[in-house]
Amino acid sequence: MRVDLLTESVAGLDEALAAVDAFDRALVVGLLRPHAVQAAGLTELADAVAGTPLAGRVAEAAEKAAAGAASEDHFVALAAARTALVGSVHDALMERVEAATGRSHAGESVPEPPEPHPANLLVAARSWLADLARCGWQGIDHEVVSGSAAVVSAMLPDPDLRRLATLLDGFAAELAASCPGSALERVPVRRWADLWSRAMVLTVPGAAGVPVTGMVSGRLLPLGVDVQEHATAVQAQVHAVFEPADGGASRLVRGCVSVPKPDTIVGAGLWQLLRPHMSLLAAVSEGRSMDLSDMPVTAEGDLVWSDARARAGAPADAFATARVALSTASVSATAPLDRHPARIAAPVFLEGYSSQQDDDGLTFTVADHRLAVDTDRIPTAGPLTPEAVAVSRACIGLLRWDAGEFTLQPLAVETTVRKKLTAIHAGAWAGGTTDKAGARAEKAATDAGTMLRERAGRLLRK
Repeated sequence: MRVDLLTESVAGLDEALAAVDAFDRALVVGLLRPHAVQAAGLTELADAVAGTPLAGRVAEAAEKAAAGAASEDHFVALAAARTALVGSVHDALMERVEAATGRSHAGESVPEPPEPHPANLLVAARSWLADLARCGWQGIDHEVVSGSAAVVSAMLPDPDLRRLATLLDGFAAELAASCPGSALERVPVRRWADLWSRAMVLTVPGAAGVPVTGMVSGRLLPLGVDVQEHATAVQAQVHAVFEPADGGASRLVRGCVSVPKPDTIVGAGLWQLLRPHMSLLAAVSEGRSMDLSDMPVTAEGDLVWSDARARAGAPADAFATARVALSTASVSATAPLDRHPARIAAPVFLEGYSSQQDDDGLTFTVADHRLAVDTDRIPTAGPLTPEAVAVSRACIGLLRWDAGEFTLQPLAVETTVRKKLTAIHAGAWAGGTTDKAGARAEKAATDAGTMLRERAGRLLRK
């Protein structure tokens, strides 16, 4: 991999992010009675998309918002402009990633989902988001934030609206925990603007639909597992190379499972919640491939997993897959609304590097070029540790972009343990483990789960 390409500046990136930041600062104070600074930020956003099909609508929206007279449709236009700018940053960064890894793009576009009829719930969600924009992050209070509760409750039963409902629910929870906004010492400016603009665009009928575009049959070769944990939910995402049965070109795909969880179950105990929903996790733990038959897949490369369409295959070493098949696997298209730098997670393989640990963290040096290693993303639900990464000789990881630079999130490493070359995987305990540390953590989680079920049973009986 050409790490030097990851350290070079990207033309136009700073200017695009500057326009995004200018608009984000306007949302901090709010757009009910904008001051000159907020008006300037709106103008900067409009100027940034002046040469696009959005130009006319965004210019009008910026003018109305600067005068404190913006309607909900105007806020949708502003959110669309911000989304387009952030998407352009994503595209520029992905071009750099593809150049650095030598991988080609699949060349397929993501088809437009079928457009449903406008829903009253979408209108209600848009109204709440417009109220947030008018009051600004410094003007939020519990009365404003609680306005989302009825909308979310009505949306959750509808599968077509659940994506937006989950986003609104999480966003409202963050805002509620920060009320009153006037007392905030620090505002997560870009994060809240990201959530607001994404939610606002998803209120457009049809925007939230993600169609399944086909079926695939062939061999799945896992590379590693990325675990994302929150207080009430956990997600495991398996990154893999897929080889079609018809001999077509291999491609990068993902298999994902998400489940709710109590906040008392953490670490290795998470696998107990995830395993029953995805047999792929056992294959990862055992170092096996999987044979898929007519598995649904989206144009973005996300497998709509069904255990009935998969069976365990032959042994498949992740590092052998990374050395032989990863560089030639094509990259799938990204859906328009998913084009965001935070979504970049490109599987890569590195070896022949040196490691340096200092006050700024761990870095790998490849051909005299340094790449920061994000050890904070290593999950506690596996045997992989920052110490093992620091003394490793080869690494499978996800290339990400954060705080203005590319970073590497380790998924697995090869290192020397007791004079023997050993592979350590973040997802090694996914399908069960005889490792003493993992077994203790699973037992503790089992005890916690049993206690919670007993308490729930008593409450139901009462």
